[in-house]
Amino acid sequence: MTHLQMFRAMMLALLAVVAAPVAAQQVPLQDKPFAEHKIVLQLSDGDARKQALVLSVANNLLKFYDPDKVAVEVVAFGPGIDLLLTGSDHRKQVESLIAQGVRFDICLNTVDTIERESGKRPDFIPSATPVQVGVGQILFLTENGYTLVRP
Repeated sequence: MTHLQMFRAMMLALLAVVAAPVAAQQVPLQDKPFAEHKIVLQLSDGDARKQALVLSVANNLLKFYDPDKVAVEVVAFGPGIDLLLTGSDHRKQVESLIAQGVRFDICLNTVDTIERESGKRPDFIPSATPVQVGVGQILFLTENGYTLVRP
């Protein structure tokens, strides 16, 4: 192996080590190739009125735009994950929006923190998409053309 080949191999290995943690935190973008409008809704508040507002905004976007032309993603972290727990009062609304193409991401860092503090892992709606870092997912989406809205 020449010095150039060794250098290339070391650089590829270094790139793989650096890129792996970043890739593991991101969930691929929604499969809506014809979406003209891409919105990420941040939910970091456990208040029931705020949760209802986020659901209302997602629903209104689906009504205003052709559902094939809009990608809506709700990222819940901190107290906002209450919306995605199995016992949520809004579970049927969430599942209805998911069936219409809205994606709901739940922050696993928050889930892990709750488990560590309470000794019990919270159960969340199975159709929610787990992401390792909620804020990281928001950053990833905004860097890829999504508009952040914090209702």
